[in-house]
Amino acid sequence: MKQFSKYFDHTLLKPDASRSDILKLCGEAAKYDFASVCVNGCHVAAACAALKDTDVKTAAVAGFPLGAMSTEAKAAEISDALENGASEIDAVINIGALKESRYEYIEDELATLAAICHEDDSLLKVILETCLLTDEEIVKGCQLAVKAGADFVKTSTGFSTGGATPRHVALMKKTVGYDALVKASGGIKTLEDAKQMIEAGADRLGCSASVHIIEEHLTQSSRS
Repeated sequence: MKQFSKYFDHTLLKPDASRSDILKLCGEAAKYDFASVCVNGCHVAAACAALKDTDVKTAAVAGFPLGAMSTEAKAAEISDALENGASEIDAVINIGALKESRYEYIEDELATLAAICHEDDSLLKVILETCLLTDEEIVKGCQLAVKAGADFVKTSTGFSTGGATPRHVALMKKTVGYDALVKASGGIKTLEDAKQMIEAGADRLGCSASVHIIEEHLTQSSRS
């Protein structure tokens, strides 16, 4: 059975995050043995240095949070993060293109980004921003991500009108099957939230409340 702490990408993406905030994030991730920290690109080198003696990965976001940059801009951002030590990339899909049914553009872009990641033996997580999509658009986005070679599909940035829901996680899991993993992110604040996402099919959880959730889990475990 998967270690509970390894579900968590311990996340800090606020624009006012300082270097000391990032180092605190990394210290917490190391203490609780989370899967990764997820940070903005400017903090990747510092996070990697802080985590070098642990098995906690560093994930960086790209095209964040709107997804409305050019493919070339996203590619450059990913390349920079990988060069600085990131081993996972959470990149936002072009949401407008998806809603316009510009599927060839999306698949080409995601394939380009996946190739850059995989050349570095790194993972690509594609953020759909489910709160802005219909169920049909979520399904199509997942299908395009899988076809392009993405390793994960992810619900949300946490910076739009809503976060992850168990229903959307279940829909994404049903769509990708065994071809990709699912990351739930946005609004996961409690142990009950986390359990609901995992039960719906989430393989990874993006949380800023990871410490609170894991401590709640440890408290419950010690009582049972």
